[in-house]
Amino acid sequence: MTTSLVTPGAKVGHHPSQIAGPGVAVQGDDLIATVVGQPTEADGVISVLPARHVINIDIGDRIIATVDKVQEKNAEVVVLAVEGKGEAPVATQLRAQVRVTDIVDRFLHQVSDGLRRRDVCRLTVTAVDPVLRADMRQDAGDGVLHALCQHCGASLNAEQDGDWNLRCPTCDERTFRALADGYGGGEGASALNGDGKRWSGASEALFAKGPAARASFLAEDVREDGRPRDYPRFESDGRSGGGGGGGRRPSHAPGCRLFIGGLDRGVDTDKLREIFGAHGEMSDCVVMTDDAGASRGFGFVTFTSKASADAAVKALDQTKINGRKVGVRDADAKQEQGERKPRGPKGTKLYVGNLSFGTDADALKALVAEHADVVAVELAMDGERSKGFGFVFIDPAADAEAVVGALKGNEVDGRTIRVDVAKSGGGRRGGGGRGGDRDGGGKGGESREERAKREEAGGGGRRRRGRRN
Repeated sequence: MTTSLVTPGAKVGHHPSQIAGPGVAVQGDDLIATVVGQPTEADGVISVLPARHVINIDIGDRIIATVDKVQEKNAEVVVLAVEGKGEAPVATQLRAQVRVTDIVDRFLHQVSDGLRRRDVCRLTVTAVDPVLRADMRQDAGDGVLHALCQHCGASLNAEQDGDWNLRCPTCDERTFRALADGYGGGEGASALNGDGKRWSGASEALFAKGPAARASFLAEDVREDGRPRDYPRFESDGRSGGGGGGGRRPSHAPGCRLFIGGLDRGVDTDKLREIFGAHGEMSDCVVMTDDAGASRGFGFVTFTSKASADAAVKALDQTKINGRKVGVRDADAKQEQGERKPRGPKGTKLYVGNLSFGTDADALKALVAEHADVVAVELAMDGERSKGFGFVFIDPAADAEAVVGALKGNEVDGRTIRVDVAKSGGGRRGGGGRGGDRDGGGKGGESREERAKREEAGGGGRRRRGRRN
């Protein structure tokens, strides 16, 4: 056993050869300290005398705590003091749980609608085992005593504005807390909670958008610290005379401005200018930073000639700078991934349904090839098995309606097939078929392919067909 000062969790003896006394608990074969203090032994009993007196929290005690963790349906608070007892609680009672239904007499969609991290609260203890639980609804004096703005850190003032009962004097954020009567050292703040009232339609619409949408209510053009926003602009290196005029972005010829992505956080504007300056004269060079001045991992370089820009792309794209591979490209060029690409083969698309599971793509192609040139065939498959329908793309110059008329009603592998012209959007043009429910919009706007899958599976309220061949 150690004779020095120990902290909670420290091993102070062995069980069962020694017995746990005050300030000590049994954990497996070990005796561990539960308080900060001096361990002692008397007749085989190990005790830890606390360096200062500690108390046990009982049901009904009122605690002062700060909110440390906020989850969707519960929060965790750190106990600062116990009213009327004054001393710190034992180590196992340093934290308490608060459920969303125990915060305020009003429906909360989630805990953060009435409680936020760093809030200082008064709560009444409702349970001590197996964990400490507390409630803020039992007394008007329970609730949030002090709250900070989540964006600028200023203390929030109690002020009614519709559903909101707090306002930030710096950034004008408006929010809601489950206030105690003594909020901010005043009186009667709990009356601003709107106990038993329903949220307004505007508030419910905001809540429906999720936590991110209601996380802040910042006034326009106000930073987190209340200063006007200072948006990043290009920096001129002073050699072209066109980059520093009133902070305006310099004009440049097409292909001269490059985007550099994937930069190491240690690469600043001077380093970027040094690297790219070897490939020609630049009018601008900047590494983009956040409000704290840290690199955002990308930047821009503007050359005075396209030849210099092309040389820089050729020499530096996909090379490593400070150990990280960077991408260099024309900042004004359209990205391939942003352009819409044609889907599927070119040609007029025909839908062929009610096929036998044994009909393969070659048989489908041969069937249509008797009436038009076939560009491609797509047979819908479920693993190794056909789904009983497919699509045939024919030469755009062919008369699709004539092909449909020639094929509709034909029997293939013992089944009467259905044929129609498929729309690019998923429906089908009018013509053959079973009336208006199969024309374009159909039931609820479902696509032709979706209806085909449902029908071939025997669902959708239609009568099941007989067993297929």
